[in-house]
Amino acid sequence: MNLFTERVIRIIQGIPAGHVMTYGQVAAAAGSPRGARQVVRVLHSMSKKYELPWHRIINVQGGISAPANAESKGYDQRGLLEMEGIKFNEDGKVDLTVYRWFPLDGEEG
Repeated sequence: MNLFTERVIRIIQGIPAGHVMTYGQVAAAAGSPRGARQVVRVLHSMSKKYELPWHRIINVQGGISAPANAESKGYDQRGLLEMEGIKFNEDGKVDLTVYRWFPLDGEEG
């Protein structure tokens, strides 16, 4: 496993309940500011193995990237976030000024 992937895993594992990070934010914290798509790959391929709280990763607009119909991951994601106390506005977005998590400098989770 490469260093970036290890960092992404640690960062995501460190996001506390009731908080979120964006794909790009995780990538930047892991050392690759342009690596948001790689964060998606890590989530897709390693969430189960490393028990990652995948639902705490959202897009930069504060939205869920997956479709939110009843048969989708997006629907599950919103439900999991709401169970942790995260509120969605009328546009279906999370207020990042309230819920965004910032690891301390040098902290990867």
